[in-house]
Amino acid sequence: MKKAVIAILVFSLAGRFANGQNVGSSPEYIKALTAEWKGERLDDGRPKVSDDILKRLKNISLEEAWGVLRNKGFQNLFEGDWTIIHPDSVMTGRVVTAQYMPLRPDLEKQVKEQGKIENRSQQGGTNSWPIDILVEGDVYVADAYGKIADGTLIGDNLGNSIYARSKRGVIFYGAVRDVEGLSEINGFNGWIKGSDPSYIQQMMLTSINAPIRVGRATVLPGDVVLAKKYGVIFIPAYLVEDLVLTSEVTALRDEFGHQRLREKKYLPGQIDSQWSDEIKKDFLDWLNNYPGKLPMTRAELDNYLKERNY
Repeated sequence: MKKAVIAILVFSLAGRFANGQNVGSSPEYIKALTAEWKGERLDDGRPKVSDDILKRLKNISLEEAWGVLRNKGFQNLFEGDWTIIHPDSVMTGRVVTAQYMPLRPDLEKQVKEQGKIENRSQQGGTNSWPIDILVEGDVYVADAYGKIADGTLIGDNLGNSIYARSKRGVIFYGAVRDVEGLSEINGFNGWIKGSDPSYIQQMMLTSINAPIRVGRATVLPGDVVLAKKYGVIFIPAYLVEDLVLTSEVTALRDEFGHQRLREKKYLPGQIDSQWSDEIKKDFLDWLNNYPGKLPMTRAELDNYLKERNY
């Protein structure tokens, strides 16, 4: 049964390419995939989440982000158990996706012919094609079906090209080579499933900026990624601003609650349940005298608190 499903999928893909289906998704298709995004878009159709939100997202914990997404019905957007080139660094960015499959010569021929029509580079391997379209703020995310030996999508040469274009790194459900060289690229980072000294063999690119699977997660082009030491979360673009603000307020609530518990002003049950009017007023007073800089604007915070029951 499993072999039959794979055969059907391969023949389906071959048919799509034979009928002129792009290797790279069209802007119209990407807009349809991300139809709930109402803001600015990049030239390829992906949502252009602001740099400010990407920066603020770095301070959000995986647990807070996961909790917001789960409450909205998204339960398949996290993947853990990564090898990380620089484990203590955080990476956020706008996702560019790529799908790889075991090599099948007739399908690979169709992919390369379609690549010519799309004016993609005919020098080197097709694994350079996703890199060619990266812009600053992008994170290259690939499903390489967990292949390690002979499954290395990049080495340090392509790593330098990725960072030069995106100022970010990669998330590969697969492998890389030249990890020592990649680790020396200042600012570059990678979340990978392994490394190997071998070159890429017996695998092929089948799509760019189409939906892919990364372990437990289903990923769309234009998602926003939060990659940290303990895992990776992919966030639908239209939810990321609310997720950031909700998580920031949650962190402030926790900071306030921990402080008041240390001061023995309230009992744990009072803080862990729905707050009384007394605690709500105390929280608002605490915010008005917050000693540091709030992560959001005061207008954002006030509008959020008006609409939420805390």
